[in-house]
Amino acid sequence: MIRILIAGRDASSLSAFQSALDESDTRTTHMDSGRQTLSAISEGGFDLLVADEHLGDMTGFELIESVIARQPMLNCAMVSSLAPDEFHEASEGLGILMQLSGDPGKDEARQLLEHLRTIQSFAKNSVPRES
Repeated sequence: MIRILIAGRDASSLSAFQSALDESDTRTTHMDSGRQTLSAISEGGFDLLVADEHLGDMTGFELIESVIARQPMLNCAMVSSLAPDEFHEASEGLGILMQLSGDPGKDEARQLLEHLRTIQSFAKNSVPRES
């Protein structure tokens, strides 16, 4: 089962996206602030963080920067209204798996899970085997 942490101060704006994820082999948890999210991540056990661009106490970019400093192997995606080129420039070096639209839905949830499963498959297959 894939465990996903969704950080966004307005849970209703991400409800269709979260519902679509919950229909798959996932378990989602929602946090309202960056501070709550960092606390939950420090406990571990998540495969993916989905951060909204505005969290009230910090931006999505600030949250992801803090997360990768603590857990660099945690996959992250971000809801952002920036144009793709602007998002790419702003997220340079953060290793964000995917930019999601301002109102992500079922198709983006499916696409995000496909990307995540592909990465997990590569990671699993690249572990050196003992002779």
